[in-house]
This record gives sequence, C-alpha cells and structure tokens, in this order.
Amino acid sequence: PPGNLSDCPNGSRWVMDVFNECAQDGRDIASVVLGLVSILCFAAASFPQFYQACKTGIMDRALSIYFLLGWLGGDLLNLVGSFLADQLPLQVYTAVYYVLADLVMLSLYCYYKAKNRGGGFAATINAAFVFLFLGTVSTVSSLGRGAAVAQDPATFKGRSLLSAHTDELRPKPFTRSEIVGFTIGSVSSVLYLCSRVPQIYTNVRVKSTVGVSYSLFALVMLGNLLYGLSV
Repeated sequence: PPGNLSDCPNGSRWVMDVFNECAQDGRDIASVVLGLVSILCFAAASFPQFYQACKTGIMDRALSIYFLLGWLGGDLLNLVGSFLADQLPLQVYTAVYYVLADLVMLSLYCYYKAKNRGGGFAATINAAFVFLFLGTVSTVSSLGRGAAVAQDPATFKGRSLLSAHTDELRPKPFTRSEIVGFTIGSVSSVLYLCSRVPQIYTNVRVKSTVGVSYSLFALVMLGNLLYGLSV
C-alpha cells in the first residue's frame, strides 16, 4: 500500500516518498543530503563558464575542444549507461541535464570560434546544435517512456547498499543489459579523467588561464568531494 515502509524498517518517509530510497538512520540521510548537494554543485558548475565566455569572448582560445568533447562523451555514455543499468530516476534526470549543459558549452565554443575567425558559418553551427539538442531530448523522452512501461510499480527500488529483500539475499548473475551498462559507465569515467589532460596542456601552452572560469573547476572539485563523502 502507499506509504508502507515494510521494505525499509524505520526508514525516513520523505526520502522514500521523494527518492524511493531507503535511509534508516542519520548516516543514511547524511549520505542522501551530501549526494543532493553534490548534484547541485555539478549542475551549477557550467553557469560560471557560460558567463565567462560571454564576458571575454575568447572561449575558443581558453578551452580545449578535446576537453569539451571528453566531457560530452563521458556524459553521453553516462546517460546511456544509466538506462541500461536501470538506475534511479534522479540519476537519469541529472544525466540528461549534464548532456544538455555540455551541448550548450560546445555550441558557445563553436560560436566564438566562428565569430573570432570572421567566418560566416556561425548560423549553420547554431542550427546544427539546435537539431542535435532536439534529437537528444526526443530520444531521452522515448527511452524514458519505454523504461516507465517496463518498470514494475510494485517493486521497491533503492540503493543496493541500503536495502535488501528476501529474494535478493541469494546471489544473482548480472543481466547482459547491466553488464553493458556498467561497462559503458567505466568508459565514461575514463573519458572524464582523460578530458582534463588536453585542458592542462592548453593552459601550459598559452601560459594563461584567461577565459577559463575558476568557479567551474572549483564547483566540480567540490561536487566530487561531496559525492565521495556520500558514497
């Protein structure tokens, strides 16, 4: 029945109602709260760079294109992996947001590169990214509807470390979809790690960080720290 916490004895009702997760004590709730603050840091990280790009107009010289492509590739694989690994809805929604933020960042890079070179193809680049944006949104919406239909509404879904069912106590092999999802997630992590290298090289080569937002990397570092504490 709605509101029944038999699958999560003494669990926090608001965590169960909002996130469908099992938080049974203060440590679990602290983990959830730190994870939420971490997501907010990651979600807000792109805005200082957007402002810096519009302020200086030299985003194409400040950031490495391989840095941006590495982030976009990592977020795209993270989005695909979140569907295949059947992650929580909050993880899927944030993955969609990260992809859209990366597309905005990449479009700004291409716009200023075309503008600073005096090219006349800025409108073509913007149109291409609009179609890519709409295609991403429609694809994600289709996947979301398919996942909602396939999900069993009577099945409790929570963090594996914080919940256990009687039928889950026995070992179960990973499904093919889960294995592919975890593999894609691992490749996504590699892209995240490697994407920093081109940006470091760019800053060393030009001997300047003008046009690069300090807050972007500060918020990402803070988000990673809070996420680590949450785990």
